Amino acid sequence: MRLTGRTVQLALGILWIGDGLLQLQPTMFTTAFADRVLAPAASGQPAVIAWPIHELAHLVALRPSGFNAVFAAAQLLIGIGLLSRSTVRPALALSLAWVAGVWALGEGFGMVFTGSASPLTGAPGGVLLYGIIGLVAWPRRRPVVAGPNGSAASEGILGETGAAMAWAGVWTVSAVLWLLPANRGKGAVASQIRAAGQNAPVWLAHLDGTVAHSLAGSGPGLSVALAVVSLVIGLGPLITRRPTGFLVAGVALSLDFWLLGQSLGGLTTGMATDPNTGPLLVLLALALFPNHTTVGRPATSRPAPSATGAVPDGALPPAGPVRGTVGSTPVSAPGMGY
Repeated sequence: MRLTGRTVQLALGILWIGDGLLQLQPTMFTTAFADRVLAPAASGQPAVIAWPIHELAHLVALRPSGFNAVFAAAQLLIGIGLLSRSTVRPALALSLAWVAGVWALGEGFGMVFTGSASPLTGAPGGVLLYGIIGLVAWPRRRPVVAGPNGSAASEGILGETGAAMAWAGVWTVSAVLWLLPANRGKGAVASQIRAAGQNAPVWLAHLDGTVAHSLAGSGPGLSVALAVVSLVIGLGPLITRRPTGFLVAGVALSLDFWLLGQSLGGLTTGMATDPNTGPLLVLLALALFPNHTTVGRPATSRPAPSATGAVPDGALPPAGPVRGTVGSTPVSAPGMGY
């Protein structure tokens, strides 16, 4: 199957619709949305970032049903708009405006200014990836068809190089975050996994507990190793002509984080607003995957017959009508002209 820019737009639209449906969960229409989703984004933030988040949470708590209905409608509108070619650009424009507001006020800039943000739990933020993928999928005014091995990203305004730079930027930020003191402490990674399991389904909580126990004694070496791996994954597609291995590694690591550190985006808690970063990094990787064209088998050469009309053993007969003789009268094979 060939992945095109339109494929990425449709996948992104489905994700936006999913977010809109998550916003329609019953708990979101109560003050719990303000208290348990919005307000925590201010924790540990500098005052200039925390203040507007607190103000928004207070405002939403006054009319949670009305605000939540608007939030859900906006995301559904974006998603539905992406499903139609004629409304892709307006939908993407609205999505970028939405991303800017939600990343700042809803996610606290991915918590990167708190000193405790971790890629394992979703930093630098799922909504930021919506914006990046939106730019990757934004169609050019003059449609461009990717070459035989071109990626879906080559059809967008960023092109393959721009999309690869965005991929590198995300993973480089992740590498830097892994080196924060909060992520380099002994047992830091294990603690994050254990905390993620508190609100996970039973089977996942058991898995989280097992993995956390096995990593309990890990020190700075693990976070440094994850930083190096993240940097290699990010820069690989940008500096090599064979990005597939780096993209596959990125997908695998993202899904590991999504399972162990993000508890599948908390989709079973009733309080999730998006699937977190795992599926979005997978979609960004797919947009960068080269499309390999299958090359057909070359035609088999047909040697010329000998003077007697015989064809060498093992060779195909010459093209054209197949004829034989009955007595002294030449005849054509059934279905073929003479």
